Amino acid sequence: MPITTRYATPGDAAELHELAARTFSLACPPGTLQSDMDSFVALNLSKERFDEYLSDAARIVLIAESDGVPVGYSMLVSGPIADPDVRKVVDDAGSIELSKFYVLLDNHGRGIAGELMRATLAAAAATGAGTCWLGVNQKNVRAAKFYDKHGFQLVGTKRFLVGKQWHDDHVRVRPLDDQTGPA
Repeated sequence: MPITTRYATPGDAAELHELAARTFSLACPPGTLQSDMDSFVALNLSKERFDEYLSDAARIVLIAESDGVPVGYSMLVSGPIADPDVRKVVDDAGSIELSKFYVLLDNHGRGIAGELMRATLAAAAATGAGTCWLGVNQKNVRAAKFYDKHGFQLVGTKRFLVGKQWHDDHVRVRPLDDQTGPA
């Protein structure tokens, strides 16, 4: 099945919310309360929030599609780093955050995440940023292996609030180089 990536448009907010609602739990460690995950999705990944994200010039949202059906998405955020723990280990000047990166579970292992990462890194590089950083739960072994494979090096730690529960994340950084853009 053909895999494509594209920049999201304002009309994609409802679909992005659906993807987020179906994928957010994949990033949470076992034992995370469903009510905390639901609260996070309602507060940060609703259709209304995606409407805001898609109109924010500091954000880039990409969608991965298989045979024209959305199966994953990513979000880049430029601008000052708000988290003090991240600022200790990531150069605020010239960096961009990979804030969200998700692929539907039944599409894992099909090359979609790799294609979405290629397009995401190309979009990040096109902003002029020199590095890309992200936070990933310390217990998310699958994601850590994926990010290692794509050149993200562990540089520190930070905390991440999901509902009422704090989680421990690794901060990872990779330099940006020439990439090709979304297909």
